Amino acid sequence: MAASGERSSQPLLSSILDTLGEEIVSGEMPEGHTFTLHDLSERFDISRTVAREAMRALEQLGLVSSSRRVGLRVLPQSEWNVFDHSVISWRLRSDEQRPAQLASLRELRDAIEPGAARLAATNATDAEARELVGLAQRIVELAGEDQGNSDAFQEADLAFHALVLRASRNEMFEQLTEPIMDIMRGRALYGIMPDDPHVDTMKIHAELADAVVKHDANRAEDASRRLLRGVNDFMEI
Repeated sequence: MAASGERSSQPLLSSILDTLGEEIVSGEMPEGHTFTLHDLSERFDISRTVAREAMRALEQLGLVSSSRRVGLRVLPQSEWNVFDHSVISWRLRSDEQRPAQLASLRELRDAIEPGAARLAATNATDAEARELVGLAQRIVELAGEDQGNSDAFQEADLAFHALVLRASRNEMFEQLTEPIMDIMRGRALYGIMPDDPHVDTMKIHAELADAVVKHDANRAEDASRRLLRGVNDFMEI
């Protein structure tokens, strides 16, 4: 029975964390702001146990610190777990944080993906290389049909770039897949991705895939850099 009650509290806990996370990252709860478990219990009409779970989750994300004397204190952005999906999502939802978050994610992607593409040209399996070719063809086809904001385009684009990171066989690069995917989701969600992405730029996906098929590391890295430059130019982020 205890396990069932624990499961049933999860949607409520997630809702509370969403509210508090958005308020903290947006600055509505500024750095240094303090509150207590009692405040949480009163505000959300929750038990002290659920309030404590929320506190622990916020602590793990680096958003707050807790002490017996002060209670919960909002921490500066330098302490946040900025690679966590929840923190990224809350920052993207915030009008104040969104531009900086998109810029940081773009810069992360620019730094990581070309190196991953270079490694993928060496380490990808034949099956992975063939899959990249098929995904590239789908991306170009949908771009030519002005489907840049369609679910099908996003699905193919996410799969392509996630596969490049995975095929690099660098476990640290692969761990960055989710943050990099977040910028790709965010550009569609917040109207940054055009319906008609430049087809010539999208065709670079095919060049990159061909370089991986032919194990040409230099060409794969160059194609990735050109692709990212082209995407950054037409999205203007």
